[in-house]
Amino acid sequence: MTQTPAPNPAGTALVLGGTGKTGRHVVRALAAHGLAVRTASRSGEPPFDWADRATWAPVLDGATVAYLAYHPDVGDPGAAATLGAFASLAAASGVRRIALLSARGEDLALPAEDAVRSAGADCTVIRASWFCQNFSEGLFRDGVLDGGIVFPAGTVGEPFVDARDIADIAVAALTGDGHAGLTYDVTGPRLLTFADAAAEIGAAIGRPIRYTAVPPREYGPHLAALGLPDEAVDFLTQLFGDLLDGRNARLTGDVERVLGRTPRDFGDFAREAAAAGAWRR
Repeated sequence: MTQTPAPNPAGTALVLGGTGKTGRHVVRALAAHGLAVRTASRSGEPPFDWADRATWAPVLDGATVAYLAYHPDVGDPGAAATLGAFASLAAASGVRRIALLSARGEDLALPAEDAVRSAGADCTVIRASWFCQNFSEGLFRDGVLDGGIVFPAGTVGEPFVDARDIADIAVAALTGDGHAGLTYDVTGPRLLTFADAAAEIGAAIGRPIRYTAVPPREYGPHLAALGLPDEAVDFLTQLFGDLLDGRNARLTGDVERVLGRTPRDFGDFAREAAAAGAWRR
């Protein structure tokens, strides 16, 4: 793909998912680069809703770069059509660079990646491992608070990645040259089992955290208890079973290659999050 010139620093950077685990860090870093940042959400001004295409054009007005984080999941049925349509409108509206948050090892996400790549703007795909922050502000936080995490991961190793590293790579792709058309597989610096991660969090907060492995089919009731609809429970149960089959139990050097430094370590994340009160009730 032909590399376009760097976007004008005076332009607007659109961040979808800008209040989420990665998006809020993207917002801060883009602002530090001198870009005006528009965080799109249902409660924003103007409001944005993936399901309401009438809200798309207003948030794209004046935007030159965009970070796309799709809810509920980039591999969700319908994600490819929605993301492709949005990215095409973005390119037609003047967006020249897009960074798409995707998931490492998720085959269901490939159609959405292809749809955004073919939309007309320079695209960088960021395939992320499981976030460290899933333990401090996501799916596993309640388990940490209760002293036990239940999940269908078995003893597979996972290279947990800090959401701040994902955000730094996204900002590099949106503000620098040489990233157009590339896909980055983003990992942390070492493999940990979920039991290892629970133990490191326990050491950081000064009390033991158990990890209980369950088969994927038995995890559905835990998701249903969170209030998820049946179709979401079925999708996530299948997805977790796929992602945790060992396919991602390896490290890459993409954080080092893009950022020129080592990834943040899970142990450092756990200590920082504990000190910040992430696991206080």
